[in-house]
Amino acid sequence: MSLLDIKNLSVAFGPFKAVDGVNLSIDAGEVAAVVGESGSGKSVAMLAVMGLLPWTAKVTADTMQFDGADLLGLSPGARRRIVGKDMAMIFQEPMTSLNPCFTVGFQIKEALKAHLGLSAKERQTRAVELLDQVGIPEPEQRLKAFPHQLSGGMNQRVMIAMAISCNPRVLVADEPTTALDVTIQAQILDLLLDLQKQKGMAMVLITHDMGVVAETAKTVNVQYAGEQVETGAVDDIFSRPRHPYTAALLDALPERRQGRRLNAIPGVVPGPYDQLHGCQFQPRCGFAQDRCQHERPTFDGGVRCFYPRGSAS
Repeated sequence: MSLLDIKNLSVAFGPFKAVDGVNLSIDAGEVAAVVGESGSGKSVAMLAVMGLLPWTAKVTADTMQFDGADLLGLSPGARRRIVGKDMAMIFQEPMTSLNPCFTVGFQIKEALKAHLGLSAKERQTRAVELLDQVGIPEPEQRLKAFPHQLSGGMNQRVMIAMAISCNPRVLVADEPTTALDVTIQAQILDLLLDLQKQKGMAMVLITHDMGVVAETAKTVNVQYAGEQVETGAVDDIFSRPRHPYTAALLDALPERRQGRRLNAIPGVVPGPYDQLHGCQFQPRCGFAQDRCQHERPTFDGGVRCFYPRGSAS
């Protein structure tokens, strides 16, 4: 049995489906990537799994299990005991995710008190250990700092420290390097992967960077306009992409162009008022046929496409 098992996850805000038919299965110690452009529903899908969406969101799934427990069937209290302890999440923007009114030390210790019930002295010792573990110098002094007194990279390290504070079994990293400069991005990714290996955590890495996926993940799920369009092992996806969207993402990688002009995918991801009757990717697809305009493909055999690349049809 997979540690985290999700089948046919959908999230609706009124008539608009932000996520529609997403599947994800991840084992202990495995790294799975979720990729796609902004607006593809990557973050919303994982926030639904974590139970962090507002009451206006309607979340449904055929299966949403963590270690055999039905997440949708749990009481709010039982769900809270899992989220933050056994399942943790690192958010995109550390400066907006941390509370500016409290020191970083207070915020780390709050999680330790809520989930582990440690004494004040034990929380102080553990908080210092965590900041040291994520590479923050002078950790005892940094615990007294407010988020605005630290750099973006330091705040992201604080977010990682908070996420791993209770030794989670599943860690969701939602574009953890988006707001950071290039050199800091590499440091944060290396830190995350080192911690993942040391602790044997399963990690779901949400990103739009296919290069990062190639270096870090075992499996990859490609999302577009809220739908899962392709899934498979990283090596298979990179060498033999079947969905035109996956192929277009890979074709835009600079290392694949060898000095030639970069390919760009025309158009944009459809928004709440742009949903189509047929394939959502059809207006931007160079392989679309008449059927694609009128019928919506189902997710079959790891791909959502009537005419997947490499097929006889």
